[in-house]
Amino acid sequence: MAINSKKHILMIDDDEDDFFLVNALLQDISPNEYVLQWASSYSEALAIIETRGHDLYLVDYRLGAHTGIDVLHHFRNLGYKAPVILFTGKGDYHIDKEAMQAGAADYLVKSEITAVGLERAIRYTLDKFTHLNVIEKSEKRYFSIFEKSNDAILLADCEHRIVAANPAAIRLLRYEETSLYKSHLGALFADESQIQAFVDQLCNEEGVVSQEFRFRTYQGQQLDVVVNASLLDEKKQLYLCIIQDITERKRKEQEKQQQEKFAITGRIARLIAHEVRNPLTNILLAVSELKTSEMPQTADSQLYLDIMERNCHRINQLVTELLESTRMSELNMLPQGLNVLIEKTIHLAADRMQLNDIRVIKKLREPDQQVMADEDKLIIALLNIIINGIEAMKAGDGTLEVESWHEQDKVFVRISDTGSGIPQENLAKLFEPFFTSKTKGTGLGLTATQNIILNHKGTIHVDSRPGEGTAFLISFPIVKAVTP
Repeated sequence: MAINSKKHILMIDDDEDDFFLVNALLQDISPNEYVLQWASSYSEALAIIETRGHDLYLVDYRLGAHTGIDVLHHFRNLGYKAPVILFTGKGDYHIDKEAMQAGAADYLVKSEITAVGLERAIRYTLDKFTHLNVIEKSEKRYFSIFEKSNDAILLADCEHRIVAANPAAIRLLRYEETSLYKSHLGALFADESQIQAFVDQLCNEEGVVSQEFRFRTYQGQQLDVVVNASLLDEKKQLYLCIIQDITERKRKEQEKQQQEKFAITGRIARLIAHEVRNPLTNILLAVSELKTSEMPQTADSQLYLDIMERNCHRINQLVTELLESTRMSELNMLPQGLNVLIEKTIHLAADRMQLNDIRVIKKLREPDQQVMADEDKLIIALLNIIINGIEAMKAGDGTLEVESWHEQDKVFVRISDTGSGIPQENLAKLFEPFFTSKTKGTGLGLTATQNIILNHKGTIHVDSRPGEGTAFLISFPIVKAVTP
């Protein structure tokens, strides 16, 4: 394009008189504003167009064996966008229509051209082309932001049906694009109770501002997200939703809290062991002395001594179990296939599942991923979760699902049951020592399970709803292959 203030125009016309006429008209009404160059043939015009050195093109419809439409098609084939005004004959209305469809910005009837009409047509065409260029660049810029954004972006219509999604949204939500466009925003929520709150906020003037929600991917995996959403186009009733995935961030925060809580629990356990065992040992020694010393023997005195001794041993056992469940123990760590360990664990629980008529669904994704693990300890941890799931389900009416998959440098295991579920107020206390809802049991099983998983540099999370079952999500770092 020309870099000085004058607009450079190429006139493609095989009649030199018409060129002189047009040039004279332009100089009369706008002297020194336009520089008009002439191409007298179709072939000469194509060579000059290749230079892309003009701001506007005036093209006669009749060019010997070719037409102005052929010139317009050449622009399109080149991928060269430039404003073109076509000169047509009087009454050639079908040509006018064809010219506009082929990409002409305007057309003028050659026999009716005046200086004012020609200059206005050129000025309006150049202005329109400049504005369209600005709009196109703006659209490309916003489209690029839409496509390349790391945040998931969705557009939804007035019925909250998803009408557009950027690649980040499709990756995050794990939908096929066609399936996503058949869905409504409400289908993304893992918790149905959150849907109405979201819709109510969306319809407010401020929209949804940095609100946390729980989403569910197409495969059923739950995500913690922060959503900003508002009305984008009032006329078209389009809503813009920007979704940030904070699952990993929240998971790390929970991991940190778990580790801090576990460390505190371990210190308390060691303090209890120290403070309880010393007087307990003295009591046991006193009981033993009483049993062996000469004293009036009565049925009641012997009974009371037996009760004291038995309960002292029970307290000592509980203290030992508490220490074991919270102590960072030595592990015999070797590379192990996680799917293999899961299969061995399920085999150990097979008799109990068969006795309770529990259906097992296994979704162990191949190839099997290697983790550094103490086989015996990790099987104990997985077995504790599976047994808890079995005990939470009614005999003959339960399904245990065990699923494994990997993402980047981590492998995940989800163990879910269709049991009675856990009330929300109990979820936070689930891994605390001595917390249990069972009539029998110490409440140290899940504490030990958490200890083992943390010792394996893993994480454990639980999601549960009363009446809908419980799911434990466990992750471990994958062993990186060592190249020889």
